[in-house]
Amino acid sequence: MRVLRRTPGARRRRPRVRIPRAAVVLLACLPGLAAVLVLALCANGIGRRATAAVRPPVAARPVAVGHTAPKPRIVPRSAWLDALSRHAQPPPRYDDKVVAVFVHHTDSPNGYDCADAPRIIRYLYAGQTGVRDWDDIGYNFLVDRCGTIYEGRAGGVDRAVTGAHTQGFNHRTAGIAAIGTFTAGMAVPKVMTDAIAALAAWKLGLADVDPRGKARLVSSNSLSRYARGATAVLPALAGHKDGYMTSCPGAALLARLPEVRGVAARLQGR
Repeated sequence: MRVLRRTPGARRRRPRVRIPRAAVVLLACLPGLAAVLVLALCANGIGRRATAAVRPPVAARPVAVGHTAPKPRIVPRSAWLDALSRHAQPPPRYDDKVVAVFVHHTDSPNGYDCADAPRIIRYLYAGQTGVRDWDDIGYNFLVDRCGTIYEGRAGGVDRAVTGAHTQGFNHRTAGIAAIGTFTAGMAVPKVMTDAIAALAAWKLGLADVDPRGKARLVSSNSLSRYARGATAVLPALAGHKDGYMTSCPGAALLARLPEVRGVAARLQGR
């Protein structure tokens, strides 16, 4: 067998370009000029795996996480306010946010059937808009002894509706009324206090307010416990009597408020 030797002045052969098998199949399917272009690309290394530049990882921005709570089920006004009872009223008024909640009792009988709660709320509405000549029911929310939460004052449960529940401190607050009378010695159903806690946790959580904390509120009326314009530091989850000269929400319910604050805080993940 004859062995060919390269002579000293001979030209070096270029190394053979290996074309990927997939490219060969593609070439067979392309017209002549396109095939030449693909072949040229392969020869220049396009078919080889490129090494991407490794970039340093970007630090994730910290996300501010507030202490919120799930929104509880709230029965709308339409469940208790019928066409015969409804009357014309001015548009709702709003604040920027809710930083405190006042708990009330309605000072009405306790032994009601929970199916009658809409009728009771309608009766309260008629009394406040009739005898007292208010433009709407004063409470933002009402809770019956079975733990059902009702929308009270108009304007939207998700918004900071200015109520008429705590003289001097209706701004930036929400009023929650427990349907019944809860003076000393009266039983306060746990499902009721749990519902109040869930509602307060959600409503205060919208502004990231700790139910166990304090709120700075400015009195708008000297008939409250504080002169008009005075700044009061009150519990973020307060009883009506904290802002006004009254025994509301009754000694029995007032005694349960520390527990309600604790439950509300846990619902906010605190």
